[in-house]
Amino acid sequence: MATEDQAETDRLWDAIVGNGSRESAGGWCKDKRGLSWQITPRALTEAIDDPDRGAARRAFNAMMEMRRIDIATIEAVRRGRVRH
Repeated sequence: MATEDQAETDRLWDAIVGNGSRESAGGWCKDKRGLSWQITPRALTEAIDDPDRGAARRAFNAMMEMRRIDIATIEAVRRGRVRH
C-alpha cells in the first residue's frame, strides 16, 4: 500500500498493527486475519529507485532494519547524512 507522507504511513500502520497484527521488517505487517500488508511511503520507492546506486542501496538497507518506515530517516540515509 503506497502512502503519500509519514502521517498517512503512521495512520495505516497503527490501524493494522493496533488491531492485533504482527510487525515484520521492511514495512511489512500481517493483520489479525493473516493477510500481509506492506505500508510503503512513495518517498521510499523514490529512494530505492534513485539513479545514484549508493544512495539507493543505503535507503534499501535502512528500510530492511525498520518495521514501520520512517521517511525522515530514509531521506537522511539516502543523502548520506546518517549511517544506518
